[in-house]
Amino acid sequence: MMNWQQLISNKRLGQEHRHPERHDDRTEFKRDYDRLIFSAPFRRLQNKTQVFPLPGSIFVHNRLTHSLEVASVGMSLGNDVAHSLLKRHPELGTTLFPEIGQIVATACLAHDMGNPPFGHSGEKAIQTFFTEGPGSDLQRLVSHQFWDDITHFEGNANAFRLLTHQFEGRRQGGFVMTYSTLASIVKYPYSSSAASKKGKFGFFNSEKDIFRRIADELGIICTSEPGEPLRFTRHPLVYLVEAADDICYEIMDIEDAHKLKILSYEETARLFMDFFDEDTRQRMMQRIVDEGLTDDNEKIVYMRACVIGKLENECARAFVDHEEQILSGQFTGALIDHISELPCHAYKHCTDLSRRLIYRSKPVLDVELSGYKIMETLMRLMVDAMMHPDRFYSQQLISRVSSQYAVGSPDLETRVMAIIDYISGMTDVYALDEYQKICGLSLPIV
Repeated sequence: MMNWQQLISNKRLGQEHRHPERHDDRTEFKRDYDRLIFSAPFRRLQNKTQVFPLPGSIFVHNRLTHSLEVASVGMSLGNDVAHSLLKRHPELGTTLFPEIGQIVATACLAHDMGNPPFGHSGEKAIQTFFTEGPGSDLQRLVSHQFWDDITHFEGNANAFRLLTHQFEGRRQGGFVMTYSTLASIVKYPYSSSAASKKGKFGFFNSEKDIFRRIADELGIICTSEPGEPLRFTRHPLVYLVEAADDICYEIMDIEDAHKLKILSYEETARLFMDFFDEDTRQRMMQRIVDEGLTDDNEKIVYMRACVIGKLENECARAFVDHEEQILSGQFTGALIDHISELPCHAYKHCTDLSRRLIYRSKPVLDVELSGYKIMETLMRLMVDAMMHPDRFYSQQLISRVSSQYAVGSPDLETRVMAIIDYISGMTDVYALDEYQKICGLSLPIV
């Protein structure tokens, strides 16, 4: 059984025995939040696709706006859960437990930071370069564990790597995060060798000892037997991060689809109103009249806000109701699966419709196809250059890579991972620009 006093720790990875001087009253968890907000990897999310193509005349969500909204919902979830559980466990009031809203919000900011350009299409391009492309020749040259890492490349694991891994002896972005924040990011707390059927995992084998250290410190339950691939239960706050992401991802995609006229006003309003009983719907419609909302977009924004508020309350209640199962590692599924019947049914209706009409729509498919080709080409050219560094063209390509990436390491696995780090850290716009320049499709204008 995990316990809250051990689970919430402000010990910092890499500074376990240091007590740096403080010049303000920020908590350690607020410092985590601020470090992410002001970091370059976080800013780069503004040029990474969420679902729809990056905005032209109509602004839709990118990874940055999505992460900020998830953090907002995550803060509310954490605060509401803390408020409820402190009534049940008043002794936690003098511990760090009341700060879980800040921890969840910070983890929400970081949850997409490891995503490569073009989202899932970019992930798939990296994976299939090694499973189906010329990268398959590397299998006989690397360890089984490393092969598991690169053939299952995953944005969630890459976020943990980004926040914990040292590049050339320096921490990229200056991240020295608290243990609890780092644990709250890991949605799938097991190594690539124990990846699920969907290929999901939470940390590369290169970072497994770091996660093990964090898990041991926080008392997270290890579920793997000796000699088996590393596997743990989730840190409880992961469920709140996941819920905030689930809420924002699904509901905001519906709103964006309405803006892009993939869904009509009537279809969108029906989807949102289905979350509520008839009395609540009538009150909502009267509020729209009282507020003088006549524009369809404004009406949808109001309905969307009501839905998010409803789902946030439901997920917070589900967490509190299942606290014991969560702390014992026996809880199954996501919080969104354990909410009341009416909003649960409406949420599933939204996900089904999104799969049929949104995620398979032509604008989305066009980005996925283009993104896949761009990422596949960059991987092929850069890995080939890394494998044959004496060639003139290889030297030209490698010279473009920042010195923080160990592409010149004598160790093959380090070099391969450095290329993946380099490419996965690109924005969509930068990846496209590199692709065009390297392939001779554009020339710099002086």
